[in-house]
Amino acid sequence: MRFASVTIDGAPHAVLLDGDRAVPLRGVAELGLETPSSLLADPPLDHASAVPTADVVFRAVVPRPGKIICVGLNYRAHVAESLRDEPEYPVLFTKFASTLTGPFAALAVPAESTKVDYEGELVVIVGERVRRAAPAQALRAVAGYAVANDVSMRDFQHKSHQWLQGKAWDASTPVGPALVTADEVGDPQALALRTIVNDTILQEATTDLMIFDVATLVSTISQFATLEPGDLILTGTPGGVGVRRDPPVLLAPGDVVAVEVDGVGRIESTMISERAAVAS
Repeated sequence: MRFASVTIDGAPHAVLLDGDRAVPLRGVAELGLETPSSLLADPPLDHASAVPTADVVFRAVVPRPGKIICVGLNYRAHVAESLRDEPEYPVLFTKFASTLTGPFAALAVPAESTKVDYEGELVVIVGERVRRAAPAQALRAVAGYAVANDVSMRDFQHKSHQWLQGKAWDASTPVGPALVTADEVGDPQALALRTIVNDTILQEATTDLMIFDVATLVSTISQFATLEPGDLILTGTPGGVGVRRDPPVLLAPGDVVAVEVDGVGRIESTMISERAAVAS
């Protein structure tokens, strides 16, 4: 099944995506802490209020997660292009909920940054409370998967050894379009991922190339933090990022960036100037 957080006539709703129909979940405004896997397995559907999918506006799939934990340097090709050593433990950093935006929203190029880059990623959405999960049981805590673009301001990212200031700009990380349940996705390490900028594929990989697979990430993170329904894990980007290309491919107003993961979905954003974003 596929679930999304949307607005219908300006009002927020969590919905089941059923073909070309969006069926609201009765009494549920958005996906998150209140929509654990147990609820999604038997959702309270309001069929009488269903609308065409074309009539909804997609929000970030989980608009207000309690935690957003991101993984850096999780594909060997990206490690190599970054001139780093392969990590022995996942490289982790966090984002804020304010960083998230809808899967089809325009993205502002910050006035302060001259090195805006793309990073296509598979997203894990936690579905049940879990702490200290063994790798063999970790996938049981996963509600489903989505797609993200971890847009990065490289000039700010490289100002220090910490990456926060380059990764957590407001409304810079589109996530969605839907939570695709784990049973529908199947093996999360058998998915193809592509990032396309202006109709040119610049990143292409399969998730079996992750250094730390999804089960390992859930297990590792849950050793030190209790994961809750709606928490997001961005699992890292493959090689081909713009700043490491020769010449570099950096994002500017007018560029169209799409990320797609087979079986999970596609997100697409048009880059605009920050002035235009404020005006809108």
